[in-house]
Amino acid sequence: MTPDAPLAVKLPTLRVGALRLESPFVQAALSGYSDRPMRVLARRHGAAYTVHEVLIDRFVREVRSASARARHFVVGDEEHPVGAQLMGSEPAEFPAAAERLVEAGYDAIDINFGCPVRSAMGGCRGGYHLGQPDVALDIVRTVRRTVPEHLPVTVKMRRGIDDTEASRTSFFRILDGAFDAGVAAVTVHGRTVEQKYVGPSSWPFLRDVKAHAGDRTILGSGDLFSAEDAIRMLAETGVDGVTLARGAIGNPWIFRSCLELAAGRVPTPPSISEQREVLEAHRDLLLEIHGERGWLTPLRRHAVKYARHHPDGNAVRDAFGRAHAPEAFAAVLEQFYGSEYGVG
Repeated sequence: MTPDAPLAVKLPTLRVGALRLESPFVQAALSGYSDRPMRVLARRHGAAYTVHEVLIDRFVREVRSASARARHFVVGDEEHPVGAQLMGSEPAEFPAAAERLVEAGYDAIDINFGCPVRSAMGGCRGGYHLGQPDVALDIVRTVRRTVPEHLPVTVKMRRGIDDTEASRTSFFRILDGAFDAGVAAVTVHGRTVEQKYVGPSSWPFLRDVKAHAGDRTILGSGDLFSAEDAIRMLAETGVDGVTLARGAIGNPWIFRSCLELAAGRVPTPPSISEQREVLEAHRDLLLEIHGERGWLTPLRRHAVKYARHHPDGNAVRDAFGRAHAPEAFAAVLEQFYGSEYGVG
C-alpha cells in the first residue's frame, strides 16, 4: 500500500429480506431518471441494488400505452435485484398497483413516504403521510399483505415533516410500526419534508435511527455525491447501506469508486474512452425502449451530467444541450470523445 492510498474498510453486509446484496451501495429511486437504462448501467458499474423511479398507484393501475409499459413494466435480466417504488394517498388503492409491479418482475416493493414536492404533498402522497401515522401504517400493512411473502416490502422516509418533537414522535411511530408489520428495510433521508432539497441532511439523525433500530436494516440517504461521502456515512452513522441519488445521475462510476475506496484503492476516474462507451450504451438501452424518435430527449438529461467527467466539461455540457437531433448528438461524441482526446 502506498502512503497516499486510503485505508480499506470492512463493509457491512446488506440484507433486505431474502435479498443478500453484494455491497451496501444502492442506486436510489430518482423521479425522471432511474429508468431501466440508468439502472442497468448502475448495476454494470457496481451498484448492488437499484430502485425504479417512484410511480403513483393510479398510474400503475391504469396505464395502457405500449411506450409506458415498455418503460415501467419491463425488467431487464441483468437488473436483478431491482425494486419498484410506489406512492399514493389511500391504502385501498395500493394493492392492485403492487400486484402489477410484482407481475412485472420487480424483486421488492418500496413505499414512498418521503417525496417533498408540491404535487405529492398536495395529493396527500409521499412525505404527506409522515404527518398521519395511522394512514401510513395502514398502507404498509395493506402492501405487505398483498405482496408475496418471499418478496421484500420496504419503506422510504424523511426524518419528519419538520423539526418539531411531534414530527419526530410520528417518525419513530411509523418506523417501528412498519418493521412490526413486516417490512424488510427502511431508507431514511436526513432532511425534513419542509427542507425539500435545501440545507444539510442530518447524519446525526441517521445515527440515532440506526441505534434505535438495532439489527433491523436501515439505509441512509442524503448528501451523497462522492464515494468518500458514501464511505463516511457508513462510518459515521452505522447504517447498513447507503442509497445514492443525485450523485449517481450521469455517474454510474460512483458505485465502482465506492468499492475501490472501500478496498483501500484510490478511485479511478472514467477515461474518455469509458465515458464514450457508457454514453453509447445508454443510448442503445434507450433505443430499446423509446425507438429512433424517442431516445434523445431522455439521454440529453443525463448527458449534461455525464459532461462533468470530461476535461472540457462546460463545453461538452453546452454542446449536449444544443443537440436536438440524433446527428447532432453523434457529432458531439465525435468532437469531444473522439481522436482529439485519444479515442478511436
